[in-house]
Amino acid sequence: MSSIAQKKGFGATIWDFMTTVDHKKIAILYLISGGFFFLVGGLEAMLIRVQLAKAGNDFLSAGTYNEIITMHGTTMIFLAAMPILLAFMNAIMPLQIGARDVAFPFLNSLGFWLFFFGGIFLNLSWFLGGAPDAGWTNYASLALASEGHGIDFYSLGLTISGFGTLIAGINFLVTIINMRAPGMTYMRMPLFTWTTFVASALILLAFPPLTVGLFFMIFDRMFGASFFAVEMGGNTIIWEHLFWIFGHPEVYILILPAFGIFSEIFAIFSRKRLFGYTALVFATILIGFYGFMVWAHHMFTVGLGPTANAVFALATMIIAVPTGIKIFNWLLTIWGGSISFTVPMIYAIAFIPSFVAGGVTGVMQAIAPLDYQLHDSYFIVAHFHYVIVGGVVLGILAGTHLYWPKMFGTMLSEKLGKWTFWFFFIGFHLTFFIQHFLGLMGMPRRVYTFGADQGWDLFNAISSAGAALMAIGVIILLVNVVLTTVKNERVGNDPWGDGRTLEWAIPSPPPFYNFAQTPLVRGLDTYWIEKMDGNKKGMIFAEPLEDIHMPNSSIIPFIMSFGMFVASFGALYFLDDKVWALPVLIIGMVILFGSMLVRSLKDDLGFHVTKAELLEDAKGGNTDGH
Repeated sequence: MSSIAQKKGFGATIWDFMTTVDHKKIAILYLISGGFFFLVGGLEAMLIRVQLAKAGNDFLSAGTYNEIITMHGTTMIFLAAMPILLAFMNAIMPLQIGARDVAFPFLNSLGFWLFFFGGIFLNLSWFLGGAPDAGWTNYASLALASEGHGIDFYSLGLTISGFGTLIAGINFLVTIINMRAPGMTYMRMPLFTWTTFVASALILLAFPPLTVGLFFMIFDRMFGASFFAVEMGGNTIIWEHLFWIFGHPEVYILILPAFGIFSEIFAIFSRKRLFGYTALVFATILIGFYGFMVWAHHMFTVGLGPTANAVFALATMIIAVPTGIKIFNWLLTIWGGSISFTVPMIYAIAFIPSFVAGGVTGVMQAIAPLDYQLHDSYFIVAHFHYVIVGGVVLGILAGTHLYWPKMFGTMLSEKLGKWTFWFFFIGFHLTFFIQHFLGLMGMPRRVYTFGADQGWDLFNAISSAGAALMAIGVIILLVNVVLTTVKNERVGNDPWGDGRTLEWAIPSPPPFYNFAQTPLVRGLDTYWIEKMDGNKKGMIFAEPLEDIHMPNSSIIPFIMSFGMFVASFGALYFLDDKVWALPVLIIGMVILFGSMLVRSLKDDLGFHVTKAELLEDAKGGNTDGH
């Protein structure tokens, strides 16, 4: 990004990113936006831990605490973890399969801007009368009773954002099915591409139930429908089913790409082919399949009855098996490898015991009677964070260090990276390990304070101190990013020296067309095969050098998303009898449908990169297309 910024003015760079349909620039947009929301969610987490640092604290009021705890969970899951993983999927997956872009570049841009405006809309609730306060799961009985517009911001914001994620999932599925380079069979795809594929299938199947639930919630709150109102013949438990039919696969939508990142790291830094590649692929597919069969283990306490509880308990135990297969295959990949302890590899090694701890406490929850005791206690908070932080966030931090040079052409400092790791890793275990014991000692979830006579003071103080260490780690990472960007020391194709897959065979950052010639894939770890055969170029080609057809940039995705953003304000305030609400709603819809009409009527045929330009690029090393 810095090299582009040097060549163009600031305004031109902003316009470039607003109109881009290039998957690599969209990846940067996802990374920056997700990173921003990660900091917002982290700040909310710090406020929670300050409030709970001592007994009887009045730092936050009960109402504000409910808003912060709701927004922390919602922001971290929907607006931080998801988009940062979508950033890596966008940046790396098309390169790994030898594609020039994703299948639908225009939709890729639309997906990002919908996510972005949905996230901004949700967070504007802080400034417009109060944030949602019914917990990140937004249980219907609490949500319907919530006053103000917080829950409406939640429902509309996540609907817009969810459309963006759904579009991204469909796009990745079509890309992987249709756009693999010649020779790239399914069983030669890198593990990160496989996990992107399965996670995208989960997005396609899991987001519609959430969208249905959010629509029901919007209709209940805004138009007096009674889907969830018990006194009118509705059923609040239906919300839980719709939410968790989405919510449990969502955990795997997050963790599978992290598994993919770790799989790449173990192979690169052990200098070995992944042990049991086929088993890892089938374990990934099985996790995706079983992910839809376990949602009601979140609902053992609602009274589904012994048969339903038994079925979901069994499925929950079974889903641990493919994850166990993955853990052993990773350990056997490291075993006997020529290991280099880079920052990504340290994260990957630390991930295994951390994630296993989260998995073990998850299998404990499969036992319905035990879950009944632990369900609303801090034990569940600890379990959940061991899975999400110990799996997903460590994966995100590892992926950031691993793929930064490929995305930006510069290397993050290894020394500062290790400082980040140790602060974050020690802080993480200090924060959440002790919460298991707080749960066993009876501390309930979602309480904003506790009494000095309950014996939870010391453990809560330790937990809050751990959170401070994690925050220091994140601050060091930000310093690392700034220093690396300012220094701007360029790196080559394969900065780690042991890259195995196609993305390491092309310049860093890649040219806007990715591959001047479509590569021919000769096996698993195709770049490694070419290196071992002494091929200096790192790949052989499936076609001669010819003109390349590329899509044009477009501002329309931005305008469409902005139209939905504007219309949502109109919808939100329509029932408050605000005079301006209906015109705003209509203006937003006109912007949305007008831009869709322009897109439909306009012949956008793209442009060609000529053979002469490609040869010139190859000579001059000019790869960013400017």
